[in-house]
Amino acid sequence: MSDPRVLLERDETTGIARLTLNHPVRRNAYDAKMREQLGAYLDEIATDDRIKVVLLRGQDGVFSTGADMANAYSWYGAGASSGEAGSAPRRPSQRRRLSVDRKTFSFYHEFMGYPKVIVAAVRGFALGGGFEMALMADISVVASDTVVGMPATRFLGPALGSLHMFFYRLGPTLSRRLLLTGDTMPAEKLAHLSIFTDVTDDAAVEARASWYAEKVARMPADGLVIAKEAFRLVEQLQGYQGEEVASYLFHAFGTNLQFEDDEFNFVKARAKHGAKEAFEICKAHFEVPEP
Repeated sequence: MSDPRVLLERDETTGIARLTLNHPVRRNAYDAKMREQLGAYLDEIATDDRIKVVLLRGQDGVFSTGADMANAYSWYGAGASSGEAGSAPRRPSQRRRLSVDRKTFSFYHEFMGYPKVIVAAVRGFALGGGFEMALMADISVVASDTVVGMPATRFLGPALGSLHMFFYRLGPTLSRRLLLTGDTMPAEKLAHLSIFTDVTDDAAVEARASWYAEKVARMPADGLVIAKEAFRLVEQLQGYQGEEVASYLFHAFGTNLQFEDDEFNFVKARAKHGAKEAFEICKAHFEVPEP
């Protein structure tokens, strides 16, 4: 059965498919099953010669807050942290981490090298994996007040996957700031860097993204596929070599951090206080007034 938290609409007359992340109660955060549904739809569209462009958006004015941290680590499986009978729970092994993360990051690798053009309509929040998808899209139309960043570095450490992509898209200075601090910021602060195709008013995002999708759909389908592969080859030669292995290695190792007593441990705080309060504790811990 399909997951109703991801919606697919096709318009064969225009050659545009619309994919909508439909989990607004969690600000369109996604778990493994939701991500798998998105990947399944993308695979389905990839072989549909009637579709040239995928327009990706989020329901209710929010793109995505990334992987759902309320069930963080559950992606390693229900028995990943279970010890022997009567013993303390075990942390997921590196074997399990690497196996699961290799599968997880294959989604992002396929997304980045997708044979059809992806246009992202980004509003509200684009955090974590949502930020990564906004950066990986071929054309991204972003509301100026959209909050972007990688706050999960405060939970898992700064060495997350996709480092190659961050350094290539954002540059090393901004990448280090976002990853080492977990800072988030409105997209308008990045507009002058031309990281996104368009940074515009929130009310204009949907129409502007549709306009780009319609323009791209006028191009010859074979030309688009060849261009996408050529773009990917050039990026691999210039900045992405080794990324397909490094990304899941970095992430797997990063989820196995040892925390000191005075350091914030999200998983421990969530187990003790619940996800909502854990986020508040996290916010207070990392709050440092600007001079």
